[in-house]
Parts: sequence; C-alpha cells; structure tokens
Amino acid sequence: MKTAKTYLASAISLATAMAANPLSAQETDGQKLEEVMVLGTGTTFNSSSVTESMIRQQSTITSVNALIDNLPGVSVNEGDTYGFDDWSTNITVRGFTTSLDEQQVGTTIDGIPNGGSAYGGGSKANRFVDPANIGGVDVSQGTSDIASRSHEALGGTIDYRTDDPLDNSRTRAEVSLGEFDAQRLYFRYDTGTFAGNTKAWISYSNQEATDWITETAENEREHLAAKLVTTLDAGTIKAYISWDDIHEDNYQRIFSDAQFEQFPEDDFLTGEWTGIPYIDQLYRRGWSTLRENLLGYVQFDVDVTDSLNLEGGVYFHTNEGRGDWVPPYLVDVTDDGTGGQSEFLGGSTANSGASTGRFYYVDASGNALTPNAGCESDIVTIYGRAGAEYDPACYPAGAIPVMSYRHTHYEKERSGLTLDFTHTGDIAGMQNELRGGLWYEDATRDEHRDWHKIADATQGHGFDSTPYWVQYNRSYPQETTKWYLQDSLTIDSLTLNLGVKQFLVDVSREDLFNESPDVTIDSDPDVLLSAGLVWETPLQGTEAFIGYAENFKTIGDNILERPESDLDNIEPETSETIELGLRYEADSLSATATYFQNDFENRIIFLDNNTEAGPDYLVGTNGTYFNAGGIESDGIELLLNYSINETFNVYASYTMIEASYLGTGDTAVDEALGLVPGNDVIGIADQLFAIGLDWNSEIFYGGFSTKFTGDRYVDLTNTWTADSYMVTDAYLGVNLFGAGEYLSGVNLNLVVNNLFDEDYLGTVVTNGAWIGAPRTTSLSATIDF
Repeated sequence: MKTAKTYLASAISLATAMAANPLSAQETDGQKLEEVMVLGTGTTFNSSSVTESMIRQQSTITSVNALIDNLPGVSVNEGDTYGFDDWSTNITVRGFTTSLDEQQVGTTIDGIPNGGSAYGGGSKANRFVDPANIGGVDVSQGTSDIASRSHEALGGTIDYRTDDPLDNSRTRAEVSLGEFDAQRLYFRYDTGTFAGNTKAWISYSNQEATDWITETAENEREHLAAKLVTTLDAGTIKAYISWDDIHEDNYQRIFSDAQFEQFPEDDFLTGEWTGIPYIDQLYRRGWSTLRENLLGYVQFDVDVTDSLNLEGGVYFHTNEGRGDWVPPYLVDVTDDGTGGQSEFLGGSTANSGASTGRFYYVDASGNALTPNAGCESDIVTIYGRAGAEYDPACYPAGAIPVMSYRHTHYEKERSGLTLDFTHTGDIAGMQNELRGGLWYEDATRDEHRDWHKIADATQGHGFDSTPYWVQYNRSYPQETTKWYLQDSLTIDSLTLNLGVKQFLVDVSREDLFNESPDVTIDSDPDVLLSAGLVWETPLQGTEAFIGYAENFKTIGDNILERPESDLDNIEPETSETIELGLRYEADSLSATATYFQNDFENRIIFLDNNTEAGPDYLVGTNGTYFNAGGIESDGIELLLNYSINETFNVYASYTMIEASYLGTGDTAVDEALGLVPGNDVIGIADQLFAIGLDWNSEIFYGGFSTKFTGDRYVDLTNTWTADSYMVTDAYLGVNLFGAGEYLSGVNLNLVVNNLFDEDYLGTVVTNGAWIGAPRTTSLSATIDF
C-alpha cells in the first residue's frame, strides 16, 4: 500500500508545517473526546463506544455482542434475538468478519485477549461477560490502539469492559421473561467500600430459551462472576473471574435464495424424531454446542513517579466443550468378518484408523445390509433426494436403522501476562509520551473426535456412552510474544505518533495417535509500523486525525487440522489501514466523520478436493493451503449524538463501504475457488444506517432505533444477493426510586426487537445464510435492596 504511505507522509509534513505557523495553529484547551476510549495524548484512529440507550434497547437475556450493532462500520447478526447459538453468530467491521468460517476482528475483555473467536476451541465475548455486568464496549474499527492484544485483529478490535463495583452496598435481583419460553434469573451483590479502599461484587445468572422456528431447542446458560477493585495511593488493583456453562442447539443455514423466498421462516431442522436416519440427521437437538469457560485475571495500574506509569496483569483461561452432529449411518472401522458389525453390537472402541465404509441398516444379528437392487427413494430433505441406502423401504422387512452421535471435543488452556509503561516528559519544550509493552501467552488446544452409536435410531437420539470409534486425537501448543513501542510528540496543537510492534507466534501439532507427523509453523512477520497525527483545530472541541497501521493475524492452529495438507511457504495474513477524520465534541453534540481504506493481503486460501451434498461428517484431511489474493475496501463512517434537551436524545450512524476481492494471480486457482477478482466480498453490506431516538423523564423512559442493512452477496460469483432489510427495536421502561422501606429502586423494562417482524437473511457465510430472528418481546423486572 505504497500510495497510502505516501499520502500519510505528505499529510504529516503538511500538518507539521501548519503547527509551526502561529497563524495556523492556535492552542486549545486540550480536551479529549469522551467517545474515544484510548490511552495516549492523541488518537490517530476512529473509535466509538456503546451508549446507555443501546444497552436498554436489547433484552437482558441477549448476548453482549448485540450491543455494538448500531455503531458505525459494525454489523452483528445472531441466530435469535437472545444470542443463543455461537454457530450462527456473525460480527463484521469495515469488510472484516468474525463468523463460522472467518476470524478477522480482534476481541478483548478488559484488555485481556479472548483466546480466539473460532467455533472450535474459541470464545466470543458473550462467554465471559454477563449482559447485566457490562460497563461498556469500545470498538476501534480500523487501526486500533497499538497495545491491543489479539491474534485476529486484521480489521480492528472490540474491547468489552466489565463494570466496577459500587461504592455503596447493594443487592440486585432481576427476573426476565420473553417469547419462545425465554426466562432469566440474575442476582448480584455489591459489597460497597470495605477495609478502607476495597470494593467488590459477585453475580449469578441462569437463562434459557427454545428456538424460534420449531420451538424444540434446549438452550441453557449459567454464569457466575466476581470482581474486586482496590484503590491505592499510587493506583489500583483489579481482579475478575467468570465461569460460564452453556448448552445451545443450533440453527442451520439455508443454501439458496429460492429456498428463502419459499420458506422465509424455516431452516429445515426438525423438531420431531421420525426413526428415519436421513431425516433425523436434521434433528435440532442433535445439532448442539456445549461449552464451559473459566477466565480470571489480576491487573494493576500504578503511577511509579509523576512521569512514569506501569500497567500489567496476569490471566488464565480454560475452555472445554464439544460440538454435536447426528450422521445417518455408522462408520465401518473394524473388519468383523461375518460376526456382525462391532460398531453396532458394541463392546469395544477403535482408536484411530481409517474408515473402510459406512452402513445404514442391519439385520437382527447386527450384519450390515445392502438396499434392494433398482430401488429408488422418495425421501427428500434440504440435502436433496435420499439414495436407496438411506430409505427403509429399500430394505427387507425388519431392517434396523443405525445412526451415529458424533462429538468433536474441544479443550483449551492458556495463561499469560501483560506489561505496559507510559513515560511523559518534555523534549525541547514539547510534550512527549513514550509507551511500550509486552504480551506473552502460553496456550494449548486439544481436540479429539469420537463417534457413538445412537442406542435405538427408531426412538430418539440417546447414545451409548462408550464410543465405537475415536477418529483422531491431537494437541496444538501455541506460544505468543508481542512487543510494541510508540512515541507521541506534541507540537503546540499537533500530536504526532510513530509506533512499531511485532508478534512472534509458534503453533504446533502433536498427533497423540502418531498417525501424522508432528509439525511446527511460526507467525513471525516483519516489524509492523503505525503512524499518525491529531490536530486540535482552532474550532473549539474539534480534532482532525490521520492514521496508518499495519495489522496482522497469526497462522491459526486450524490450518494444522488437516494433516495431509501442504503447509510449505505459508505466511501470516496482514492488512494495511489508513484513516482520515474529524471529531467534534460539545456539551450537547458529538460527531465524527471518517474515511478509511483497508488492504488485506496474503490471504490464506484452502483448496479442498473433498465435496459432498450436506455436511461432510468424516471431514477430508487433504488439500492445499497457500497465500494468494486478498480484499481491498474503502468507505466513510459518520456518527452523530445530539442531546436535544434533558428529555430527548437522538443518535445516528452511517457507513458506506466498497469491499472487493483481489485475485490470486492464477486464473485456474480463481476458477477452482469460484473467485472473480473485483467481485464484492461475501456478507458485507454496501451501506449501514442506524438512527435512534431516546426519551427520559423522572420516572418513565423509552426509545427506538432503526437499522438499515444494505444488499450483501452470499456467493463468490455475486449471483445470490441477500436483499437489504430494516429492523426496528423499541423499549419502554419505568424507574421507581425509594419504592419502599426496604427497596432502593424498582425498574421495569419492556423490549421489542424487530418490531415490524421483518423477514430477512442475517448471518452470511460462503454459499449459505441464516434466517434473521423474528419479532421478539421480553420483559424484565429489576429490584434493588
């Protein structure tokens, strides 16, 4: 991106010249904008934070991910209003995506890295923070702060902040009810200040709901968290711990525009067990995600001297769980001769080994059967017409159907430390700030897959506890080191920043069955540069900024999951971002306008020679990874927040973006991928517009917001368009303070999401999309003692 670097150098030179001219550069009061949540003397990038009204317009049952949907450049879609189902969750920021098949947006919790957002062994923010404990969410849409810690931040970082304990003691109880059998119980106790300088809280919540399509899912989440803050003469110490246990039954994507037009409220997962495996592979309770997360940290923030500040911390995180499917067959992994299929009869487990085939029906002795010659099935599902081998009508009377319950088990343990310093001083009478820091993390992700026989495929999805086959068992150690330095020099009203950072990441595969060679790959890019400036203009409360940054995503361990793939010459993915903008802050009005340009290069692409209709339950292990092509995007973001008076407030954000694919440079590879250089990027809307109006009185409050999402493409060839849509959320509440002798407050809050029941496609991934959630109403009551 030489052009961007040239523009940046020219802009810095011009601004420096202006700062040196007393007629052009006038001193201002140096007041920083509250919406920009970053350390340092100036912010050379755009950043925005959720408001109180954004929190109110979401149900207390929903996930914290939904809170950022109205911020500029951001789009969030989940399988339902309550945020159950990680499988269908999608967050896009300026053309970059975190979804089922892409992880390109960084996530931190109180500045602590989340450990990755991938479905297999990763965790999004809703695993760590209860909605009622959120203190705020800050989104750096592009370059982000140089100290941000993430393996995935090609396109910005989202920092979810937990709220601090209250100064005074309080007990809070909350009960929420909603459509689709949703209910939630939440309790929190704040100690108030004790021991002179310490305060803490502890909370517990339990929530559950079914799905909105068949209303047969079993979704349940338990969350326990606590936080402690100690104030010292020189700074603070904070500690946080959260435990989260969740069972989610998934939604399924649809695979054509015609399907959505004909069935706009059906994902074709079923709610009733039929006893026919080809149909029951779509049984919703067999499509499940189970996860348990434990995250804890201790952080300190200390002023060592008047000019030197130190921040640091240590953290640990454990993640375990599994993903479930119900394949409509048993895998033949043992040569049993004529004694019946051991996979059906039970009694032993095959560890490792390759599949020698599949069988679908057996006789009373457990021998695999073959369908009658010439038989054709009449069974049709979303995966098409069944083959004869799946149809009970193609077998002799008394044939017994068989099915598997496939578990992919994920475990992850990681621990790390962070250390940052900030030194302020003067250079030739000019204010100077030097920042630096270190991040180290040691992590190991384990993954194994086992196959269980469904005990009686005619009756339900209950399975034998002893697997008949453990397909693989692997471990993926990963070691991360990041360092950074940034200097900020203030010349009158101009602040110039120059920074460098580098990631050193090694990830390995250890095959515990010794079926594939152990291997290690590194993600050690060149030193990454960032630079920019902030100018406090003569217009009171106005800042102009320009920034440039080189971003990075590590080579993930998911690349090592296919042992036979070619890993030669793989390099980490990188991106370059430039931003130019204006910010304005006054008593009742704040506004920003930003132009951005992103170049995502070195994209890792996989060519797979295994394809099937429907899920490939056995998952191919061969193919080729290589770096080729990328994405380029540019656009504008506008944000306005205006307090009309003490009663009314209006908020608006607008994003226009063009995001297109770069070719791989090889026509044959482009054709194999279905990639057309210059086509629009899948799932990225060309326009986003949100507007909200909020009303507050002494007792009552309410408001609404409307979000317009422009057209998005679902396939690489840009032939399937997910049409634009508009969703309105509304809320109405009442606050009663001093409601009784023993009550300090009562709050009732009614939320209606998708007020006008819009039919639309939500999350988009390659060649598939999930149906958006319908109108959903919920009511919560909060009582403070």
